[in-house]
Amino acid sequence: MQKRKLGKSGLEVSAIGFGCMGLNFAYGQVMEKADAIALLRKAYDLGVTFFDTAEAYGPYTNEEIVGEALQPVRDKVVIATKFGYLSEPGRTGPDSRPGHIRAVTEASLTRLGTDHIDLLYQHRVDRNVPIEEVAGTVRDLIAEGKVRHFGLSEAGAKTIRRAHAVQPVAALQSEYSLWWREPEDEILPTLEELGIGFVPFSPLGKGFLTGAIDDKTTFAKDDFRNIVPRFSEAARKANLAFVELLGTIAERKRATRAQIALTWILARKPWIVPIPGTTKVHRLEENVGAANVALDAADLAEIGAALSRIKVEGDRYPPALQANIDR
Repeated sequence: MQKRKLGKSGLEVSAIGFGCMGLNFAYGQVMEKADAIALLRKAYDLGVTFFDTAEAYGPYTNEEIVGEALQPVRDKVVIATKFGYLSEPGRTGPDSRPGHIRAVTEASLTRLGTDHIDLLYQHRVDRNVPIEEVAGTVRDLIAEGKVRHFGLSEAGAKTIRRAHAVQPVAALQSEYSLWWREPEDEILPTLEELGIGFVPFSPLGKGFLTGAIDDKTTFAKDDFRNIVPRFSEAARKANLAFVELLGTIAERKRATRAQIALTWILARKPWIVPIPGTTKVHRLEENVGAANVALDAADLAEIGAALSRIKVEGDRYPPALQANIDR
């Protein structure tokens, strides 16, 4: 697979990464540990070298799975994990107190079975802790050799600039896809100016853009999408226009909807690396195959024109979660 560098950080990763959250968190039935490990190793065999996890996934157990799966190739892969968004007794929401960052980092190193974290993200901005303190703490962890690069997740442009002034930010991770394009307004220009890479999560619209979900689809009781306004039955029915658009282009390109959605992201900027997740080998192979699909200027113009006519229905998060997003 082709490689990309996340901005000016020098951190080189596969053009398509692997978002590990869904292996055992947020999307209903979890994978057996052995199957999850086999899937991650298959991803590496297919050329994926960038794997994204977090202490909050599971919680904790996702990091253990990732660490065990990648142990045989640890020096050939980039592992990203996150701190600061795990509810604890007596406290809910973000927690980026410096002492807490250090404690989480040590615990993550143990669970991952490694002596360093390649990319350490602040999972969500903590309004109670100045971002300069957060960046300074990670800067110290980098100096100690426990962390290689600093990242932010769902941070606004002002926060990115303040953090970057203390410790260069290698990458921002936020949602971005054909049906969530808000980062184009302010975030992408800021990242380009500062030389920061962009790592879109949910690049397939939490599965919707693959065409496997329609207004009749039912989700498992503990599937996160049950509380997402954009996944209400009415919203799914209205948003099928996106799936139809992708289907038209995919047929012409002899590709799949998912591959067109991922290729569109790859075509936006050379420093963007999407991290689709899956629990199925055939979907993994499909996602990785997107790196070999090409969209020319006419294709991109057609998609752009169609998107200008399509209105997305439904918010991407319920109000309580949306309130935690930094602006």
